[in-house]
Amino acid sequence: MTMTMMKSFLLFLLSAAPATAFVPSPAGNVASTQSHTALSATQQRADDEPASRRVVLGALATAAVATMPLAASAIDTYLTEPTEEFKESERQRMEFRKKQLALKGEFVKVLARLTGESSTEEQLVGDLAALKGLVIETGGLPLGIKKEEMYKVIRSKKAKGFWPTNVEIAYQKLKSEIAYQQSPNTEKDLENPL
Repeated sequence: MTMTMMKSFLLFLLSAAPATAFVPSPAGNVASTQSHTALSATQQRADDEPASRRVVLGALATAAVATMPLAASAIDTYLTEPTEEFKESERQRMEFRKKQLALKGEFVKVLARLTGESSTEEQLVGDLAALKGLVIETGGLPLGIKKEEMYKVIRSKKAKGFWPTNVEIAYQKLKSEIAYQQSPNTEKDLENPL
């Protein structure tokens, strides 16, 4: 329980304790209305009268107050330094980011060459084939390169004019390879003939 829940529970117990003041005593016994403290809700008095609500609530309040320091100390415990597993996962993340940045650099170089330097059909087809090879090598696109943004860059080159049929075929092959590499269903189902 949190500290606020514990406080509200104690307030409930304290407010519920006087509720037995209006309960009539059995057979007019004055001794039965006197309160006493019991450690258990099932404990009975000497005259075989069952434990009253006040006794039960008193025992619950005592138990709640006794366990309060334990709950409060459990909330305030924090790790002072990272665990070995966390350090290992951080190292793996950094290695992955470095690899992804290097791959992104390769993609950016080829895209820059495609949009800026390539002007003949062979150069354009070669750049698109290089991009397709990078997609196959990477198993998709690296972090930081979005599929739609890459398509926009290539289409801007296409819109400038010179875009022969073989270049369009290479562009469509690149698009289909990206779709294949990014598809989660790359495993073949041998039992299904379709």
